[in-house]
Amino acid sequence: MRIRTLAALAALAGVSLLTVPAHAASAAALPSYDHIVVVVEENHANTQIIGNASAPYITSLANGGANFTQSVAVTHPSEPNYLALFSGSTQGLTDDSCPHTYSGENLGHQVTASGRTFAGYSESMPSDGYTGCTSGSYARKHNPWVNFTNVAASANLRFSQFPTDYTTLPAVSFVVPNLCNDMHDCSVKTGDTWLKNNLDSYVTWAKTHNSLLVLTFDEDNGVSGNRIPTVFSGAHVATGAYSETVTHYRVLRTLESLGGLACTGSSCGTTAITDVWN
Repeated sequence: MRIRTLAALAALAGVSLLTVPAHAASAAALPSYDHIVVVVEENHANTQIIGNASAPYITSLANGGANFTQSVAVTHPSEPNYLALFSGSTQGLTDDSCPHTYSGENLGHQVTASGRTFAGYSESMPSDGYTGCTSGSYARKHNPWVNFTNVAASANLRFSQFPTDYTTLPAVSFVVPNLCNDMHDCSVKTGDTWLKNNLDSYVTWAKTHNSLLVLTFDEDNGVSGNRIPTVFSGAHVATGAYSETVTHYRVLRTLESLGGLACTGSSCGTTAITDVWN
């Protein structure tokens, strides 16, 4: 009789006792987002950005979202960090050389293989699908998805293609500003202003439309233990400063887990971030 009662209650809740996986309770703690946008900035330590009068916008994102105070990049220089964030591996690269071609697993392929959509948006890239190493203030070393044969060329887009109707965004997308606006060649203030002008409307929209912004940096300034700013802002994010250790691999594992995807590469050696969701 008791079994029948439990089954009846489960049926009323739309749940089958026979099909609920053992990990369902823990999986339910992670939101399932409609859209996630990842923005990668350049070459600054946490202390150079968060609280800096020249970075009022990023500071406001940190104060109004999840601010990871112990976020650490994987290595130096830039390119291996982008690869780590995107594929769970530096692919053995120890410099910023170009071009490279890889065929291993990566977030873009994982997302599309799951039936959803992925795109990377690079500012100042001269044309969609471009495979050259440099063009003006665009640098392929900051564009990891173009290196992977299992990510379609049609996913390699100019930032000018970033939608203004955010409902048409891919499920997961990356935004990489050009060498000035990512703070590589220009000031913190320049990069902060660019981010506000180009992504603030998305951030505002995301909070009421089941979507998320992930803001991180590739590496620090070379003298701060590689501790970088990383901030989550959007729907379901519990505001606060979080002191747990976060790496590019852990951010990747979190993106994978939010999408119900398997881990890949060194993301398998860490765990998803689970304590910042409400």
